[in-house]
Amino acid sequence: MKKIFINSWLSIFCVVVSSYLFAQDADAPEGELIEERGYFFGFYFGNMLKEGGNGDVSLDDLRRGLEDSLAGNTPNITAEKQQEVITIVRSRQREIKERAETQANQAGMKNMESAKTFLTENAGKPGIKTTSSGLQYETLTEGKGAKPKPTSKVKVHYEGTLTDGTVFDSSVKRGQPAEFGLNQVIAGWTEGLQLMKVGGKTRFYIPPGLAYGPGGTGGIPPNSVLIFDVELLEIM
Repeated sequence: MKKIFINSWLSIFCVVVSSYLFAQDADAPEGELIEERGYFFGFYFGNMLKEGGNGDVSLDDLRRGLEDSLAGNTPNITAEKQQEVITIVRSRQREIKERAETQANQAGMKNMESAKTFLTENAGKPGIKTTSSGLQYETLTEGKGAKPKPTSKVKVHYEGTLTDGTVFDSSVKRGQPAEFGLNQVIAGWTEGLQLMKVGGKTRFYIPPGLAYGPGGTGGIPPNSVLIFDVELLEIM
């Protein structure tokens, strides 16, 4: 679900404006892309208004406000009215955020039930082992080297998928192994990699509680089971 609120859009605008001012300080040509810049700011400011629940503003009033601001005129609105507007904007922003959180919580509860069902069924399949924490794993290639320790740094190739087969991350596709400390990753990785030997390849089925839990992250929905094929290349 797309979650972009006023503060997010303001952050984008700050970056854009700062970049533009820096370019001006660097003797960039004046007047460059005037029409395009105007449209760019207008378009994304419109998105900011819409995402903040203020898509109902009058374009004529918006235009007058922009003209007064750019001309350096005194605002044609009292301080009291400004405060009323701020209160409404914040209230709408809160409502949108609360609605999004409610929807995320509902999705999280549904995903948790799906995760329990998946893990219960998966645990009964041949070759699947389950640790006391609930981590499930399947040895694809037996390694012959040493095993990492909780504080070891390792080099691995991996591919992560959701239970529906969606690939959300892959060092294999990037063509670049990942290097990290076992104490820097999710609990399922920290535990699982200690079960492997160098040269081995294992498939991990990581429960939500050992992954990103109800918060999810990036393209990973809340309370998702994560499936990783991991090849331990080196203990560094």
